[in-house]
Amino acid sequence: MPVEGGSSSGSASAARHPKQKRKAHSLSIRRTNSTEERPPGILRGDMLEGQDSKLPLALRNNLLDLFGQIEREFENLYIENLELRREIDSLNERLTVDGQAIDGGDPSKGALKAKASHSTSQLSQKLKTTYKASTSKIVSSFKATTGSRALCQLLKEYVGHRDGIWDLSVTRTQPVVLGTASADHSALLWSIETGKCLLRYAGHVGSVNSIKFHPTEQMALTASGDQTAHIWRYMVQLPAPQPPPDVSVPCDDDQDSSDREEGETEGDGPSEVPTVRVATATLKSHQGVVIAADWLVGGRQVVTASWDRAANLYEVETSELVHTLTGHDQELTHCCTHPTQRLVVTSSRDTTFRLWDFRDPSIHSVNVFQGHTDTVTSAVFTVGDNVVSGSDDRTVKVWDLKNMRSPIATIRTDSAVNRISVSANQRIIALPHDNRQVRLFDMSGVRLARLPRSNRMGHRRMVCCTAWNEENQACNLFTCGFDRQAIGWNINIPALLQEK
Repeated sequence: MPVEGGSSSGSASAARHPKQKRKAHSLSIRRTNSTEERPPGILRGDMLEGQDSKLPLALRNNLLDLFGQIEREFENLYIENLELRREIDSLNERLTVDGQAIDGGDPSKGALKAKASHSTSQLSQKLKTTYKASTSKIVSSFKATTGSRALCQLLKEYVGHRDGIWDLSVTRTQPVVLGTASADHSALLWSIETGKCLLRYAGHVGSVNSIKFHPTEQMALTASGDQTAHIWRYMVQLPAPQPPPDVSVPCDDDQDSSDREEGETEGDGPSEVPTVRVATATLKSHQGVVIAADWLVGGRQVVTASWDRAANLYEVETSELVHTLTGHDQELTHCCTHPTQRLVVTSSRDTTFRLWDFRDPSIHSVNVFQGHTDTVTSAVFTVGDNVVSGSDDRTVKVWDLKNMRSPIATIRTDSAVNRISVSANQRIIALPHDNRQVRLFDMSGVRLARLPRSNRMGHRRMVCCTAWNEENQACNLFTCGFDRQAIGWNINIPALLQEK
């Protein structure tokens, strides 16, 4: 997510490190001198009298006792390490002597040497097999299935933005296109099949942080760092589809792709595409960055989330501010609406997310949930009665709307989680990570797979967002990142669930 300018706390913390190092170093020297130079028969208190310190003598004695215990522990470990090294040297000498005896012995013992070599080779192979099996349990991956079916197939790369892509979304009406929101102040619409840029929206003067499409009309809602949200209309014509390339791959390729340069990607840029510069409606009530926006069910109202710690509810037709939703203690990071009910969930850097209920026009209730220990980067509704929240604390939690006291599943990962998405039909959670990974889980928290990340495909920078498209019996997952590109994947859900 876009962040504000660097705070002074980071530099102050960095400035404290050298002082802490010098202090620890001087303490180590003092401790060493006190143990090595202490003459026998001199009490600890007598030894400390000549040292300049404002600590009481009893407290200093306690500290020296504690440091003495630490020293003894290290001494025991050091002795144990020396004994182990001697044992290793002894075993190496025995192996060397045995090898010389076989080489210099009777030629009739050649069979014995060959047998020993064969057993050693078997042992080496067994160790390799065991290591491979153990690591395969740790690294979950897509596996090739019988025939030409693959669990993961690269659909297309969408390249043309001049800065990182924060968000992406798929239209709910025909024609089905992909929309991306970028820090380069623009939003682009793409042909999913061909990867061609169809339209550019250039009405914002700040980073475009979010894009969502109207449920029934050809309208888009974008949120921006210029403190506004825009509603704008689009008309696109899809190009003729092209045969998809055969790029089926197992999704366990973990090679580092950071050596690929920024300019090496291929794709149609937005240089010669139609551009929309004027919004149909501009929503202006926020006093800070508008980080996200979404349509309420029916498409007659929208909700926006801002760094001014508030979320606003607007009428689409009049652009009138209906409600200001306050209560978060820090900047908001995301907002999401329920697909069938008038419910809104907002997430914040204050480690909470809030559920707002607009089903009764006379009552606008709110519930606060504190299930995370760091910034809640996103919270989204599923088609059922669940909310899924992701956080910088490296966890994702699944909640039941009927009983939100505790999560029904917790997913623990190795990296901060950004804007998540849940497939409507199969209810599979896609997690984009700071470490460039994209992982798939089911609603019970079982890890299903990981998308590929190699020199040939995958993101080279932080993955910011994911979005599903399950139209026309196809299940596509789209990802975008700070490497300026969006990627479409074709996921074989039946085979994936069968592997599970």
